[in-house]
Amino acid sequence: MMSPSLTDQMPILSVCVQIAFGMVMVGVILAMFRLIKGPSLPDRVVALDTMTVLIVSFCGLFALDTGSTAYLDVAVVLALIGFLATVALARFVERKARRPEADHLNTAGDDHDT
Repeated sequence: MMSPSLTDQMPILSVCVQIAFGMVMVGVILAMFRLIKGPSLPDRVVALDTMTVLIVSFCGLFALDTGSTAYLDVAVVLALIGFLATVALARFVERKARRPEADHLNTAGDDHDT
């Protein structure tokens, strides 16, 4: 039989965890709005990273609420995947920012064709 969770033993902690769940969900909704609205790609990358952090915190809160440590493993894996995705998207944005200069150099010699 599973031992009672920490929130079962401390009612005030249960209330705090429920309030934190609500705050995390509001944060996810706001970050989703920023992800959809944009206006630029870096804004969307930051919104996606924010959502990842909020989902990791949701997993931590759920582990605290239920007393199951399996959700902490999920949170760690999600954090690692979120970090790698943020680094990959940041490199993509950086290369995209450099690309117009390279395109300009390649098309400079093509002016004599017209």
